[in-house]
Amino acid sequence: MSGSDGSQPLVVCERDGAVGIARLNHPEARNALSAELTGELLARIEGWDADPEVRCVVIAGSDEVFAAGADIHALRARNVSDALAQPGGNGFWTRLAACRVPLVAAVSGYALGGGLELALVCDLVVAAEGSELGQPDIMLGLIPGGGGTQRLARAVGKQRAMELVLTGRRFDAAEAERIGLVNRVAPKRRWLEEALDLASTVAERPPLAAQLAKQAVLAAEETSLSAGLDQERRLFELALATEDRVEGMSAFLERRRPEFRGR
Repeated sequence: MSGSDGSQPLVVCERDGAVGIARLNHPEARNALSAELTGELLARIEGWDADPEVRCVVIAGSDEVFAAGADIHALRARNVSDALAQPGGNGFWTRLAACRVPLVAAVSGYALGGGLELALVCDLVVAAEGSELGQPDIMLGLIPGGGGTQRLARAVGKQRAMELVLTGRRFDAAEAERIGLVNRVAPKRRWLEEALDLASTVAERPPLAAQLAKQAVLAAEETSLSAGLDQERRLFELALATEDRVEGMSAFLERRRPEFRGR
């Protein structure tokens, strides 16, 4: 889909079987998360979220940059009145986090500010060797505004998150893996391939169970232990009621490959 002025799309999308692939495509702005780009990205991902044939989604950038943060030109023009008029922003972060389909971030190059927040809102992260990540918002007189302080603290703990947010320092993929932000560090020439491999593995799992499992794990971040356990039990009972659960158990006992249908 091209822009309204006939320009290239800001997000290039394709399908690889049951995996949707959305690649940010605004190199001139280093894939800055403008309203236009995030609007295109959200529309595509929500469309895939409603499509039962899509079982996992990969969000990627280019070799040089995943996303280098917010649109600084647009932010500089905003004032306090603008922020108060839109306390929830454009809803991008909330709606993306609400997607049921598992999301994999494929990071190469820079993932800074909003770019790191985009990776953090995903469920799994693959990063190329040498990638640079960070929350340098404080260097601009700002703080993270797309969930960075909250998701970073939940992922790496208060002390580490405080350091990264207050100093704004950048760190590489190896450190990101060491502190628990990245699932895999891939060779520079294989970062997208490894992200697709991980996404394909998730897509092979029963889709309803994968969606329920995602909700259950996220509940650990968002609720107390007792409330999370209650949520897990309710989701477990929903999984019990699916045809895929019967198929999975039957295939196991019959020593054959299961055929999950998302029912």
